Amino acid sequence: MSDVLLVERRPDGVAVLTLNDPGRRNAMSDEMTAAWKTAIDGLRADGGLRCVVVTGVGSAFSSGGNLSWLADTNAVAVPPLRDRMLEFYRTWLLIRGLEVPTIAAVNGHAVGAGLCLALACDLRYAAGDAKLLAPFTALGLHPGMAATWLFPEVAGLPLAREMLLAGRVLTGAEAAAHGLVNQAFPRPDVLDQTLDIAAKVAAQAPIATRLTKVALAGGGHADMESALRWESLAQPVTMSSRDMIEGLAAQRDKRSPQFTGE
Repeated sequence: MSDVLLVERRPDGVAVLTLNDPGRRNAMSDEMTAAWKTAIDGLRADGGLRCVVVTGVGSAFSSGGNLSWLADTNAVAVPPLRDRMLEFYRTWLLIRGLEVPTIAAVNGHAVGAGLCLALACDLRYAAGDAKLLAPFTALGLHPGMAATWLFPEVAGLPLAREMLLAGRVLTGAEAAAHGLVNQAFPRPDVLDQTLDIAAKVAAQAPIATRLTKVALAGGGHADMESALRWESLAQPVTMSSRDMIEGLAAQRDKRSPQFTGE
């Protein structure tokens, strides 16, 4: 694995992906993008995986796409540039396809595509003083990396419009107040607090957790009837699992359950 992306597999089933290029504020370089694809492919094949945490080294979570090559794009025709951008977006958004819950530990500033990466995760926890912004139009750019879908999905259209059209910058604490992140913590505590939450996620029944993630994907079901039809199938699947027997037994015995994913 490339040094610009660190992968740690913890014994509780939590994997931690750390963007590790602090000199460039964890910009999404070609090298890091390739490493990210390899890492996600490896996690997808890990049957013991329960939860994934994404964080960064240094003062930034990620400063977003590597802007150094943008000045050269005027000479590139739209079709090949479109293909390059689509591949970039889809590679980083592979995290959406993982069956286990994903959590962003936003240790510092999250900018543009870097903020979109955090929004692509199921849960987000941020340093209270981190800055979250999406300055696409200030650079003369249309938003990318599904920003125009992720921002409304996570926090609704009013905040999406304010951030993408007016360039509003939020601190982590403000982002928590607006629902863009779940909670804000003091910067030194963000990763530890997030790992504590990840451990709680990992301790839940894996089959039930994965099915619940599917149910909530893309903003949840279109209507209540769709939810009922899904749940009337998904809940019996979990009722037939050994993990449900273990969960009931643990509740009866007043102990922590030991789920196996069976």
